[in-house]
Amino acid sequence: MARLDVSGWAKALRRETRPVLGICLGMQLLFERSEEGGVQTLGLIPGEVRRLPRPDGGVWPHMGWSRLTLERASPLTANLDEGAYAYFVHGYAADPGEATIASAEHGRSFSAMVQRGAVFGCQFHPERSADVGSTILRNFIELSDAALSGN
Repeated sequence: MARLDVSGWAKALRRETRPVLGICLGMQLLFERSEEGGVQTLGLIPGEVRRLPRPDGGVWPHMGWSRLTLERASPLTANLDEGAYAYFVHGYAADPGEATIASAEHGRSFSAMVQRGAVFGCQFHPERSADVGSTILRNFIELSDAALSGN
């Protein structure tokens, strides 16, 4: 976060009106605070990022495929099926909240995808999530194009 502040990116991201997509750590930075390092983050989405617990018999950090539970409609989740799989690599995540559009489980329920206005996030890696990830990235490109063209 310190590098984002020093470089001016934090200020720029807080002012941005075009669609923004945070992926993995990028999604975590969209929230107000992170337990990892106890830092204040961008504050674009209410909530705190907390360490995931080690599930019974499971591993930490969370690495692998998990099912998405669609929580509410969003342009980012268009054409996704309930229970679609996405690929995760993380040890921290935000609890489900008002911005959550999809959740997943690993020791507890967490926000897998979020949206607040034109700010979007994926806790997983869409670029590693096969057709599901391609669909999400395509959806983001289409909504970005629409926003830029004024539609």
